[in-house]
Amino acid sequence: MRVLKFGGTSLGSAQAIRKVVEIIKDNEHTGKVQVVVASAMAGATDALIDLAQRAQAGDHAYIALAQTIQNQHQAVAAAFLPDSALAPAMVSITQAFEELIRTLDGVAILRELSPRILDEVMSFGERLSASLLAQVLRAVDVPAAYLDTRTLILTDNRHGNAQVLAEQTARRIRAFFKDPKTLPLQIATGFIAATEEGATTTLGRGGSDLSAALFGAVLEAESVEIWTDVDGILTADPRMVKNAFTIDALSYVEAMELSHFGAQVLYPPTIRPALEKGIPLRVRNTFNPEGKGTWIVKDIDSGPYPIRGISSMNHVVLIRVQGSGMVGVAGFSSRLFGALARRGINIILITQSSSEYSICFAVLPDDAQGAEVAVREEFQGEIDRGVLDEPVIESDLAIIAVVGCRMKLTSGISGRIFHALGRNGVNVVAIAQGSSELNISAVIARQDQAKALNAIHEVFFLAGARSVNLFLLGIGLIGGTLLDQLADQQEVLAGEHQIRINLVGAANSRYMRFNPEGLEPKEIKSLSGKDPKVEPFTLEGFIERMQQLNLPNSAFCDCTASDDVAAQYEQILRAAIPVVTPNKRANSGPYDYYKRLITLSKDRGIPYLYEVTVCAGLPVISTLRDLFLSGDKVRRIEAVLSGTLSFIFNNYDGSRPFSALVRDAKAKGYTEPDPRDDLNAKDAARKALILARECGMVLEFSDVMIEPILPAACFAAAGVEAFFTELEKSDEAFEQRRAAAAARGEALRYVAVIEGGSARLTLRSEPAGSPFRSLVDSDNIVVITTDRYSALSIVIKGPGAGAQVTAGGVFADILRIARTLV
Repeated sequence: MRVLKFGGTSLGSAQAIRKVVEIIKDNEHTGKVQVVVASAMAGATDALIDLAQRAQAGDHAYIALAQTIQNQHQAVAAAFLPDSALAPAMVSITQAFEELIRTLDGVAILRELSPRILDEVMSFGERLSASLLAQVLRAVDVPAAYLDTRTLILTDNRHGNAQVLAEQTARRIRAFFKDPKTLPLQIATGFIAATEEGATTTLGRGGSDLSAALFGAVLEAESVEIWTDVDGILTADPRMVKNAFTIDALSYVEAMELSHFGAQVLYPPTIRPALEKGIPLRVRNTFNPEGKGTWIVKDIDSGPYPIRGISSMNHVVLIRVQGSGMVGVAGFSSRLFGALARRGINIILITQSSSEYSICFAVLPDDAQGAEVAVREEFQGEIDRGVLDEPVIESDLAIIAVVGCRMKLTSGISGRIFHALGRNGVNVVAIAQGSSELNISAVIARQDQAKALNAIHEVFFLAGARSVNLFLLGIGLIGGTLLDQLADQQEVLAGEHQIRINLVGAANSRYMRFNPEGLEPKEIKSLSGKDPKVEPFTLEGFIERMQQLNLPNSAFCDCTASDDVAAQYEQILRAAIPVVTPNKRANSGPYDYYKRLITLSKDRGIPYLYEVTVCAGLPVISTLRDLFLSGDKVRRIEAVLSGTLSFIFNNYDGSRPFSALVRDAKAKGYTEPDPRDDLNAKDAARKALILARECGMVLEFSDVMIEPILPAACFAAAGVEAFFTELEKSDEAFEQRRAAAAARGEALRYVAVIEGGSARLTLRSEPAGSPFRSLVDSDNIVVITTDRYSALSIVIKGPGAGAQVTAGGVFADILRIARTLV
């Protein structure tokens, strides 16, 4: 025999009730159900409370609003009942609402709404829905009778949250079902009960589930089915965690832990009667009856995941009591919690320092003021003597609870939880774990709740899968190429490597667009004012929105060359958002700023990745870091760091004048529109400075010695053509220097040299065996000499510029961030 309970959404419309009727009549349930517990129609309880409050305030609109609720119930009756049954049903509903109005009239006259009267008003919701469901079932030839549970379930007189008198209730239920075969299917009211004097009471939150569990326990049902509008108990709140999924089964204790901390499907007291009798509960979806739902049973295997689920409460207040007057004082906790109990304050979470210097506890916001008063009254003497501090109140907090029986047998669970939180910049205010090791709870800022849930859920339920929520600033040549690479590689990354790069924000110099669900990379390349979803771009607005979205596993990618953007890296890192950039401005700017960024990244564990700032996609910076970490010492770095200068001197063989080669480089796109921006060697000097700083040298840009390539007159020329005119005048001098080198079997190369605490760039002659003579076109090369690599230096060579290799290097850094998430 089974007991079924249908929630408000399952009874909220004629269409929903039709689903309920189909479930009761299907092959699985026909002849196997003794009791069906009905909640009020969706929204009815809240509407009834609103009527009562309006009546108390003297607002006679309650009369018209009550008529609206009456019409809703009569419309359902009309949709199902034949004429012969409809007329008496309409009369019954009308009479019920006449009784309700008389009660509300009394409230309006007295302007008083006692908890007892409010319970009476709320009871109409379940009384109407259960009565109506019984009539609908009879109309489709299912023998059914209305059962007002106020005649069976007895409680104390704590109106609004009455406690069941278990023994008396059990005796009444057994007596009523003494000969169950003679009884039709009972459609019982959920949520409501009565005192021994006959006063109507309500069972509080989850009361209808408790009603069903009571019937199941007393009648020793094979199971109690809780029918709702979700497919069961999910691994997390699906409103905040989009990839949450249904848990097949969990233990009573796990269900108690999850429901205590906010899982909306069940409420802890509803589980207790079933737990005591070992009766399985099953949570199922009225609108997907074929689904398996979630079983809640006494004993269960550990399952495929390290945890069973994650629950949360989105609004709590933490109260902290601390002071030397607590240390070693017996009975302090008894006094504290006794004072709270006397005021009827429910404590959600408790944690105490091992030093006994402080203790804190979480309560609901409505209880915070009363809790503070209770603490002050109980310990005013200690506070006055200065041995206890004033109680500290922290609000706008949430609780995240990670639950699972397998946690007790698996090491490293807490490490993974707090790594996920720390990696996402979620500060933990308090921590609690029971000795059973079934639950690890953390109090965090309320604004971080969704981010924390997603971060932890991904760690445990998508093991091996990693996602990055990417914000991209700059969608020009490099950024646009990166978008193409993202689009082309998305399926491969997701399918073969379980990595998802979710582009959630992007901007060019004029417009920006955001979508937490994801943007299409190739569509974003053409970001313009024609798109109705774009906003005008401001740097402050972009960063503010990125922080407001507060998404887990976020990353910021700067594909601009802007000093203004680079100046924001510190703020972004402090918000626990990793930074990926090919922009050299931050690392070649003031040393103090560079050092702050590196220190902040290291101390907070927030990645700051800039491999591409030197030699595009070549692994230069990562190689230097590996050398340092392994204990090697860099003695000297020699490098060709400019693709433009590399192309010019690699091809300067005397067959053409130097000025002609520069014109050719400009025509092929190797130089900036004004070639002097490359020939001044400042870009190469910035790269040399970055390498020097990576080697531990404390240098400013002004400390880098740059040997001028061109005469001063070339830089003074007014315009590009005037520059080329001046450059042609220097062709003979360049040729003389080239020829002298060639006579010695050497060739000119413009090389950066970093050693002895200094950095310089110089035009020098390289012999035939020099690695710098092996360069082709615009290749870069870096030669690293260390203590270990002294006889034969490390040589890193390849394309040091170009949109594809630069964007590829940025892409690789983004993927490195994904790998840090595990």
